Amino acid sequence: MTDPSDNHTVAPGPGGSITARRATSDDGVAVGEIHAASWGAAYAPLFPEAVAQEGIESRKTRWHARLAGGEGLVMLGFVAERPLAMSWSVPSEARPGFAEIYSFYTHPDGWGSGVSAALMQATLNHLTADGFDRVHLWTLRDTPQSRRFYTKVGFTETGATQTRDFGDGTPLPQVEYELRLRP
Repeated sequence: MTDPSDNHTVAPGPGGSITARRATSDDGVAVGEIHAASWGAAYAPLFPEAVAQEGIESRKTRWHARLAGGEGLVMLGFVAERPLAMSWSVPSEARPGFAEIYSFYTHPDGWGSGVSAALMQATLNHLTADGFDRVHLWTLRDTPQSRRFYTKVGFTETGATQTRDFGDGTPLPQVEYELRLRP
């Protein structure tokens, strides 16, 4: 279970122990590698090759400044001490009083390991400890793996949709999910 005071979750997993903790300014490379590998595997096929490659490369380097600047809650999930999942949450600009999970990615090497569920629980525990009662997120409509995961960990689809342009001028449809953290 997560104890927000020590920033760790411990659970058994098929590949070794699973832990999660708040990322530090020293974790920029690890967070970037997870984000780039996961985004590349899940989303790059949706874009022209040049746009996909730029998206992968930019995700490798953007985390250093965010971590150094303390922008939101960035968490890392580990399997046998290897960082394989990351999340980034901020207070929602669109939904006052909500937290928004703005990024949640698992390296393909961690898919099916249990690290995603452990990291999500640790993230939600931290958001609860930070005083949030509800959390929401957006995910691409045409990514069934992410949609199944969010439903499995308790999120429900709100029915809200939006489009997001990832830099190639072709907006992609997203769907919103939310979760009540406490009654």
